[in-house]
Amino acid sequence: MWLGALVICDAAFEARVRAQVGSRLAEALHADAAIDRGDLALVRGAFALDGLSIQRDDEVGHLAIRVARIDCALLPLGGGLFDRDCTELALRGLRVEASSTAVFQQPRPRRAPLHAGRVAIDDAHLELAAIAVAPSLGRAVLSIQRAEAGETVFKTPLSWLFALRALRATVELSGGGTLQLVYAAGELQVSGGVFGAQPIALAVTPPAADPADDGPAETRRLVAFGKDVAQRLIARKAAAWLTSKLAPP
Repeated sequence: MWLGALVICDAAFEARVRAQVGSRLAEALHADAAIDRGDLALVRGAFALDGLSIQRDDEVGHLAIRVARIDCALLPLGGGLFDRDCTELALRGLRVEASSTAVFQQPRPRRAPLHAGRVAIDDAHLELAAIAVAPSLGRAVLSIQRAEAGETVFKTPLSWLFALRALRATVELSGGGTLQLVYAAGELQVSGGVFGAQPIALAVTPPAADPADDGPAETRRLVAFGKDVAQRLIARKAAAWLTSKLAPP
């Protein structure tokens, strides 16, 4: 009887859950959100969304987010009725356009942000018109083949970086050049562009997420973290170049 009731709830609650997800995203980003289709399966514990679209254009800036597919694993056998956090969250076909990081710096929303036990991202493209980490570089496109992160509270679309575990990506800069990024087991390897074909390796530990932070505080900490990593990479490259020049013939 319980399983039959859950099957009936799938159809009854799907539209409601889809609307709630859309409204939470819209409130968190001060944007308009729309979802093409949703699929709720309470027995096996899953919720899927197709065609998520978020759009914002105001005095703060431009933000456009599109996600082809979102899969959220819930507690099975109806547990998702009482605990709607995702034990696993998978995003495929993610596209983000942002005029600056200011569009992520929004006041704390009234409702609790989405929580996920694990996060996986495939086929993602993030484009910033002006890079806060290095504004002189201009536009940049981060193309992610695969990213994996641990427990994440989504205060901004970039919150998963605090729990980053693995990454394969490229960065295309408007000034020319493409960087190859590989992160695994606490080590970042960067090659291409000014760094050359031989990867530069650097031990990197993302900062821990602070429950007291809101979206603006998280964004500021991520920008500071990115600046620190960039400076360390440049210093490592300079040291390697100097060593090669001073080496005996």
